[in-house]
Amino acid sequence: MTSKQNSIHILGICGTFMGGIALLAREAGVAVSGSDENVYPPMSTLLEEQCVEILKGFKVEHLENNVDETKDKVVVGNVMTRGKPVVEHMLNRNLPYTSGPQWLYENILKDRWVLAVSGTHGKTTTASILAWILEYAGLKPGFLIGGVPENFGVSARLGDSPFFVVEADEYDTAFFDKRSKFVHYHPKTLVMNNLEYDHADVFPNLDAIKTQFHHLMRMVPGEGLVISNSEEANLDDVLEMGCWTPVESFNASAVEETNTGWSANYINPDGSQFDVLLDAKVVGSVKWDLLGKHNVSNALAAIAAARHAGVPVEHAIDALSEFKGIKRRMELRGEVNSIRVYDDFAHHPTAIETTLKGLRKKLASDATGNKIPAKKIIAILEPRSNTMRLGTHKKALADSLREADHVFLFQPEGLDWDMSDVLESLGDHASITSNIDALVINAVMSAHPGDQLLVMSNGGFGGIHEKLLIALEQKYQV
Repeated sequence: MTSKQNSIHILGICGTFMGGIALLAREAGVAVSGSDENVYPPMSTLLEEQCVEILKGFKVEHLENNVDETKDKVVVGNVMTRGKPVVEHMLNRNLPYTSGPQWLYENILKDRWVLAVSGTHGKTTTASILAWILEYAGLKPGFLIGGVPENFGVSARLGDSPFFVVEADEYDTAFFDKRSKFVHYHPKTLVMNNLEYDHADVFPNLDAIKTQFHHLMRMVPGEGLVISNSEEANLDDVLEMGCWTPVESFNASAVEETNTGWSANYINPDGSQFDVLLDAKVVGSVKWDLLGKHNVSNALAAIAAARHAGVPVEHAIDALSEFKGIKRRMELRGEVNSIRVYDDFAHHPTAIETTLKGLRKKLASDATGNKIPAKKIIAILEPRSNTMRLGTHKKALADSLREADHVFLFQPEGLDWDMSDVLESLGDHASITSNIDALVINAVMSAHPGDQLLVMSNGGFGGIHEKLLIALEQKYQV
């Protein structure tokens, strides 16, 4: 790839997507700087390790000092809005600018075999699994993923083959381009994991999201492949709106003799071991470290996508046994006196529920499937996403948390709704606080050896994971 810019300055560089753009641009020989208000790991750490300059805040002088309008370009993240002084300065000065997705297509994806992973949930995990399968098969793919796969240690790289895996987000592109990000990617292989209402700050209803998925479908070539979850009626609606590409289906529920497409037979109920079936015939068996039906579904989709790129099924299955997971997806942050602290990105009710159910099944049986004494799950939730902050999913939130034995809800400043309704629905095994330090104290007091502390947030959550571990060490004088 040869970029037309000598350098780029990224507004909103610490978002997972824009941070990935920074890594790709730097690897391609482009000088990169960027600015952001929210600087926290893992992206801030990754960028610092790659010597990418991060300027704190969105200040006009950052553009004045870092952008030459004759040779450089501003890449604008979708966190930026009209009215921000830095945006108004950019427009008034007629500085050259583009969106992250458009920059990605023009400079990286245009001549690649793009394998795009879309859906409300599971995009990061499925894209990470797919990239690892291709890597394991020796194909050296490029990728841009909204997380950090442990097998790679970075969220993005150019790769050394025609193949490029991208996490295909339906969120809007930029303040000047309200199409979904994924319509810029022009995939040859498209995975559609699921489709629910989300991003209430962008989409008025579910039909609006279906329309964007339909626009994506219009870009998949006839010689490509669409891989769709047959359990999702909303995806069926998208396909019925128009499909000009062969479709393979996957379904992670119970196997039937009449099943077509990809399915699974659970050897272990927690999803850590299962047979892979194609058209109801066993083609291999997976034994890996991930848990839950949702991850089985992610694996089936990745195996199907990798096969389209030429990877034999048996090679893909072998790769899964060495897949190490993703940072912030049920990531074990530490253990004190047999109390484990997990970090998970779940922030939509469906993701919260499936994460909790996966952990519960893991705790309910040992490696041989025998039942073991119950352990307590303590869920700690920060409603940080735009949709959560608007209260769009508040009615579903309580039900999504019922698998937990105790729930600590954090009510941040600026939340547009009162979480007391959730508390009332959950009863006496839940509590709300607006103080992180108080939450840490109460959570640690309620925890006993063998319990699991599951922290769920799509932000930094005030460094709560380390605070919990330190408080546990003090409690048990470790």
